[in-house]
Amino acid sequence: MIAAALALLVPASLHAQTAIADLSTAMPIAGTWNYSVSAIGSEANFLNTSALPQLTIRCTKATRRVTVAKPATRAAAMMTVWTSSAVRAVPASFNPLTNRISIEIVSNDPLLDSLAFSRGRVGITVGTTPSLVVPAWPEVARVVEDCRS
Repeated sequence: MIAAALALLVPASLHAQTAIADLSTAMPIAGTWNYSVSAIGSEANFLNTSALPQLTIRCTKATRRVTVAKPATRAAAMMTVWTSSAVRAVPASFNPLTNRISIEIVSNDPLLDSLAFSRGRVGITVGTTPSLVVPAWPEVARVVEDCRS
């Protein structure tokens, strides 16, 4: 009986360690989205009130990939993307020259639809750092559509 009781505790504790926070009531940080087009694609940048980039969503048309990047001070294995309709952890890479952590998503991935049409907010979590929650604006959808056309 003791072994059976312990077996029930192990899955619960593992779930608690990997559970993703529900960000549906989290307050997005203040700032604005900016959209721009370049020779290689397009990008949307979320700038905080000090005009510092907090999140970049970039389309590279040649590869039909969307990169999601944010400032970071160290590497992490995964970046978790939270939207009002989906949550997914995606393998991440860290560039120590730019101090940015990023993920790449193919343009037909349904996660991009979730990002483009999220209601109210989008959340990005990396490792144990607090989640970055930004408002969901049309600029993200424009980048996703650019990569699909």
